[in-house]
Parts: sequence; C-alpha cells; structure tokens
Amino acid sequence: MSAPCVLLLGFEPFAGEAVNPSAEIVRHLEGAMVGAHRVVSAVLPVSFADAPLRLAEALDRHLPELVIALGQAGGRADISLERVAINLIDARIADNSGLQPIDVEVLRDGPGAYFSTLPLKAIHARLRQRGVPASLSLSAGCYVCNQVFYWLGHLLSTEHGHARGGFIHVPWLPEQAARHPGEPGMPLAMMIEGVREAVDCALHTTIDLDVAGGCTH
Repeated sequence: MSAPCVLLLGFEPFAGEAVNPSAEIVRHLEGAMVGAHRVVSAVLPVSFADAPLRLAEALDRHLPELVIALGQAGGRADISLERVAINLIDARIADNSGLQPIDVEVLRDGPGAYFSTLPLKAIHARLRQRGVPASLSLSAGCYVCNQVFYWLGHLLSTEHGHARGGFIHVPWLPEQAARHPGEPGMPLAMMIEGVREAVDCALHTTIDLDVAGGCTH
C-alpha cells in the first residue's frame, strides 16, 4: 500500500517574472516524506480558465489527506497564512492567457467565502519558533491565487471532505526583490523550510491553538 500523501500546489511565473518561488518550493519538496506522508506536487497555470481544472485533476488523481496551495505575493515580507478566500475575481492585471475579469464571482451563486481548514495559528507559532517570518492574513487578494483558494475550499467541502487544506502566500525571492528597490525578499531555503514545517504541523495538529493572533494585509 502506498503512503498517504500531501498535495502541494504552486504557480508558474507571471507578470513578467522569470521565476515563481511557489513553483520552486513545490518542485523541491516533490517526493519528500513528512512523517508517514509523501509529498506530491503540481504547478498550476496562472490562468482563470485553466487553474481550477488543473486543481480538480490533481485532487482526483492523488486523493491527498492534506492540500496546501502556495502563491507568490511580491512586496510581502513574510510567509502569509491565508485565512479566507472570497467569491470575487477583480484582476488588476491580465492572467497569462490574456484574460482580465473584473468584479465577477469565482463561482456563481457560491457562498461568499471559504475559510482555510489548516491549523493556522499553530502553524504560525511553529514558524515563528523556527525563526521563519510569518503572519496570519485576511486577504488572499482577488487574482488567480484567491480563485484557486476558493475552488479548493469548494472542492474540499463538496467532493473531498476527507482532506484539509488552505493557502499560503510566499514573498519574492531575493533576486526578484532586487529588481524592485526597497521591496523585501526571502531566501528559497527559508521558504522551503517554512512550508515543510507547515505541512508537518498541519499533519500533527487536529485542534488549532486557542490564542490571539494578529492579522495583516
């Protein structure tokens, strides 16, 4: 019998960047064992039309027990643990297919929001203990990241109820930040460590910490 799995999702580069740290993280962790669980990964297109389809295919293929989608949030200084996805697309730039939806629903007549089912406060505490900058966030934006987070919440609540999941934003890599004077970046090794710790914490935490946690963004 194969080991139970964790599905990590990243995104391809977009907005003129040559690299996306979320894709580099999931590629690095592909095949890793976190406890008794094997990590499988997929890199999603930055496409409003295709990303939800690729997400659903990955869930159906791997039947993971835990799903964490990662996205790039240039300008943020730490790993952002997203609490909520909203039923809204309001794209400030076109996606990689040239689409730029404005003020439309992710899912027609769907609920206004889906919340992460990850133990975010426990993950936040773990990352801070490990020296990895992290924060709780109340905004995953209104771009493809939020769309995928919303669809993940929908699929976990309707078709894959055995799994838990959520979304984490990561900063630019230092070489990306260097092209944006004054903006922060984070070394890839630190982001990989942070995501691995998040996976381990989520797998071993059934009840989240009952502590106050400030939200940013």
